[in-house]
Amino acid sequence: MHYTVRHTTIYSYSDPVALCQNEVHLTPRSTPFQTCSGFDLEVSPQPMLLRSRIDAFGNQVWYFSLEEPHHELRVTARSRVSVAPHEIPSPNNTLPWEVARDQLHAAETPDLRTISQYRFESPYVQFLDIAREYASVSFTQGRPLLDAALDLTSRIYRDFEYAPTTTTVSTPTRVVMKERRGVCQDFAHLQITAFRSLGLAARYVSGYLVTMPPPGKPKLVGADASHAWLAIYCPGYGWIDLDPTNDVVPQERHITIGWGRDYSDVCPIQGVLTGGGPQVLTVSVDVAPAVFGG
Repeated sequence: MHYTVRHTTIYSYSDPVALCQNEVHLTPRSTPFQTCSGFDLEVSPQPMLLRSRIDAFGNQVWYFSLEEPHHELRVTARSRVSVAPHEIPSPNNTLPWEVARDQLHAAETPDLRTISQYRFESPYVQFLDIAREYASVSFTQGRPLLDAALDLTSRIYRDFEYAPTTTTVSTPTRVVMKERRGVCQDFAHLQITAFRSLGLAARYVSGYLVTMPPPGKPKLVGADASHAWLAIYCPGYGWIDLDPTNDVVPQERHITIGWGRDYSDVCPIQGVLTGGGPQVLTVSVDVAPAVFGG
């Protein structure tokens, strides 16, 4: 499937901003199943400096600096992306989860040592006994890793309420566990916390959902906005994406922007500013099917 994406962020300030510096994670990644064939970043007012780099996780990051007074900052990212369907392994054919855990712990190869960084705590993911206990219902002795992971995904979908405005980016996972509600970012952090508390490797994925569902299919939660899910590492098969907000394995309707240890590594826009006073933030995302020429 081919898509066009437009992601617009507007900051409106009550007082002038004299200086701001920002980093932007809005460029879709190219993966074995996804191709980004076009990307444009428009910043208004015109920045004094605009450049990009590749971060430690392989994501493209844009940096810009504004050094003139302004009452509004508008950042618009436009992308052309193609996403192909792909098969996942039979859940029962994956290794017992304890074997996978022990392989990651030993980390006997350079690749496994790189993957093992996703086993540890990070700014938004702290080990929790309650999360490990919740996961243990799915991760029984000897159960195949992917079979257990899919079961945990379904349980989070059933047990937790999708409730916008009830949490913020700083809401701890322990609060989400207690209140049993949140948004896609919370559920991704929750499942990552559960996996890592068991010694498994899991990474946070930032992206989008397609705006219009296929005929006869329901509209997924999180459409028309940035979305978040996660991926678990299955030895022998690689990374497999999971979306606990919708209880699905991401396929053609999920567009990947980037991944990292948690939200802090792939925040869409973050930065510092001087001045500004109270501000109003407006974000709009439009993801639409498209036809690309040859």
